[in-house]
Amino acid sequence: MASNVRKLKETKVSEIKEKLQKAQAVIMVKYQGLTVGEDTDLRKQLRESGVEYKVYKNSLVTRAANELGLEGLVEFLEGPIAIALGYEDPTAPARILNDFAKTHKALELKAGLVQGEIYNEAKIKELASVPSKEILIAKLLGSFQAPISKFAYLISAIKDSKESETNE
Repeated sequence: MASNVRKLKETKVSEIKEKLQKAQAVIMVKYQGLTVGEDTDLRKQLRESGVEYKVYKNSLVTRAANELGLEGLVEFLEGPIAIALGYEDPTAPARILNDFAKTHKALELKAGLVQGEIYNEAKIKELASVPSKEILIAKLLGSFQAPISKFAYLISAIKDSKESETNE
């Protein structure tokens, strides 16, 4: 019986390690005090943005973090902690959790791991202010488009000017 429990724990630790390594961003939050409805709403928002939201035993996360050399995360594993894992957009978990925490005081940002660097609450809030990848790409494309449209307008004006000269 004890060996089965040990195997189960080892499997969970391996799963956590794999997720921590694969994720671009890992944000830890204290969720105690959220109602079931609020938690369901939060999970829905995270899921729609491709963010995985899990609750693991702190002892298992501690073991996984230590095995990966992420001892800095361990100090934040006190009390009920949920973990949001972002695999595509490293800002998504921080942005969604931060926005949710603004209207739900029971949710508290604790710490995170973003592309191998450990973030405290202040750095997570700073990360949350970074626009999503799609918005940044749209802004970049918009900045490329502005000079091109100005150039096209200039060419059109020159053409119109030449046409008006030949018509006179």
